[in-house]
Amino acid sequence: MLDEFEIPAGPSGQYHYVRTNGSSMVIPLTDSGEIIMVNQYRYLGDRESIEFPCGSVETGCDYLQTARHELQQETGYNAGQIREVGQFNPYNGVTNEICKVFLASNLQESTAKPDATEEFEVLRRTHGQIEAMIRNGEIWDGMTLAAWMLARNQINGLDAS
Repeated sequence: MLDEFEIPAGPSGQYHYVRTNGSSMVIPLTDSGEIIMVNQYRYLGDRESIEFPCGSVETGCDYLQTARHELQQETGYNAGQIREVGQFNPYNGVTNEICKVFLASNLQESTAKPDATEEFEVLRRTHGQIEAMIRNGEIWDGMTLAAWMLARNQINGLDAS
C-alpha cells in the first residue's frame, strides 16, 4: 500500500506499507506437557525454521477460526480447548498486521493437510527445551519468539528446566 501522509507540525510524504487481515499463531499443549512445534523451510532465510503453527486470517474468517485451521493443517491436531493469550504487531513500521496468540489443549489427533507449497516436520518439545533452543539460536523466527514471550508464563504444569 502507499499512503500520502503529513506529520502534525511537520513535513508530508509517502508511506509504503503492507496491509493484512492479521494472523493467528497457536501454541499446542499435549496432555503429557509437551509443546508441539513445526519445522519448515523458509525460502527468504534459505534455512529451516522451528515455529509454532501460524497463518494469515483469510477474508471471511476470524482469528479463532484461523487458529483452529492452522493447527489442524500444519500439525494434524484439533484442539478441544483454545484460548487467546495475547497479541502483537510483528513489524509496526512496515505492516498493520496484528498476530493473535492462542494456547490450544485437549488435543485430538487428526490428519495434517498442508498447502501444496508447504511441508512440515512436527516436533514435540518441553518448556525447558524451547528455552534452550531460543538461547542457542535454533529458534530464530521473530513471531515465534514474540508468541513465546506472551505465553510461556501462562503454560501451567510444564517443567521449566
